[in-house]
Amino acid sequence: MVPVDYYVILSAILFTIGVLGVLIRRNALIIFMSIELMLNAANLAIVAFGSVIESFSGQIFVFFVIAVAAAEVAIGLALIVEIFKSKRSIDVDQVSGLKG
Repeated sequence: MVPVDYYVILSAILFTIGVLGVLIRRNALIIFMSIELMLNAANLAIVAFGSVIESFSGQIFVFFVIAVAAAEVAIGLALIVEIFKSKRSIDVDQVSGLKG
């Protein structure tokens, strides 16, 4: 049996990698993948803590988070494709020209 501490540490490492990806990278796809990594890190922590209390409520909550993330992926990728069609780039700095 693997201790819950290991899952929480792995979740924290994955979340940190996701935060660094969002803060450092300028490519919209990399930022998008980093956000997904942060969601999966949170899901891992929720399932780990759910196993501590021996309840399926954590797994049920994670199922709904995954469903929302799937909808986010569909909408986010559609937006990235449309931005690429109009700007010919998915660099976040060039997309800031869409303001007002």
